[in-house]
Amino acid sequence: MVPTRAAGCFGCDDKVGLRRRGGRRGALLASLETSRVFSSRKRGRCLQQLQSFPLTVSKMTSEPASAHQRSPSPGALHLPEGRRTRERSPSPMRTYLIPSPLPTRRNRTVSATTRAAEGPTYSGVCKCFCRSKGHGFITPGDGGPDIFVHISDIEGEYVPVAGDEVTYKVCTIPPKNEKLQAVEVNITHLAPGTKHETWSGHVINS
Repeated sequence: MVPTRAAGCFGCDDKVGLRRRGGRRGALLASLETSRVFSSRKRGRCLQQLQSFPLTVSKMTSEPASAHQRSPSPGALHLPEGRRTRERSPSPMRTYLIPSPLPTRRNRTVSATTRAAEGPTYSGVCKCFCRSKGHGFITPGDGGPDIFVHISDIEGEYVPVAGDEVTYKVCTIPPKNEKLQAVEVNITHLAPGTKHETWSGHVINS
């Protein structure tokens, strides 16, 4: 087994490293490596000289390779003293099943928009809303499961937060049309004691 050549010019790096590890034998191994590039005669002389050494090439080259391939045990991996793992704060939307693809105002059909506009208006409370993700959920005022709402269906100048009282209309979510989605959402009362942000970025205290 011939040691593989590391990054370098014609095995020069290997030659220096093998000399440090094996002395004369390391120099012969380095010469054997570089003989691939130069001549077969030099390669033959190196092979003859290597046969006089009792130590095999595979034994010499396998030790440094195994040191790099040995993975640390799980018990050896630990955090420094004084540092604790950070506990993730529970997301209010982690337990909800988000529709995929997201039903937005843009991909809604004209007939579905017309049916929603002609339907009744409901009232409820914003359960949660994430502006960066672009969706949230509304808890109906008359009970029942929470209703999905997309950012494109929110009217007005304020970004909804948990506790805001809203009015909305409903529309079915394709393709099965089994679940409902809130559309034409308007905030009627801001949740007291909370900060509200406008879509332009201004923050106010309610």
